[in-house]
Amino acid sequence: MIDKELIIFDMDGTLVNSSITIANAINYVRKQLGFAPMDPETILAHVNDPSINPAQFFYHAPKFAHDHERWFSEYYTRNHDKELVLYDGIRELLAELKEAGFKLAVATNAYRKSTIESLTHLGIYVLFDAIACYDDVYKGKPYPDMLLKLLEELHVAKERALFIGDGPRDEQAAKRAGIDYLMVDWGFTDHEHDNVVHTVEELRSVLLG
Repeated sequence: MIDKELIIFDMDGTLVNSSITIANAINYVRKQLGFAPMDPETILAHVNDPSINPAQFFYHAPKFAHDHERWFSEYYTRNHDKELVLYDGIRELLAELKEAGFKLAVATNAYRKSTIESLTHLGIYVLFDAIACYDDVYKGKPYPDMLLKLLEELHVAKERALFIGDGPRDEQAAKRAGIDYLMVDWGFTDHEHDNVVHTVEELRSVLLG
């Protein structure tokens, strides 16, 4: 078992296979703005790209606006029950970690309303001690704000926390927060990474032994 007190998870691409919903929600916002839909593969290839301004890339805006959040959440609310699924084994892993005494948290660039709806629908919201979302902090990942918020809220030293994610935004946020990081590769990002966990069962072995 790893010597940590708090395990923080990214949501999309790590806990939840939300690829269809994310692509559709972004295209829903684009439709409201009068833009043509983007190819879903292009959307997913850039969701975790730290080198772009996502508001500019997806919506041709300097930063995300309230209407972007409203429309994105509107699509999520209407469709999460039809499109979101947990990756196989995640529910069982979270329950085992909770039973083993770990504090659990989520750090996601999704908005709080859609995050709570998604995790509640999937039956795992009750397993988390805290969540930090895009609209909870000044800057989302790859900045460390939400990770630092969780450490403060749960009274955990950074050395006692581990962040698990699926992309470079997650990794950069962990590095900036001074938190150990673990990369998984079943999400949206193609990896050229030396130390990647390939399956949920492998992740279980790393965390619980």
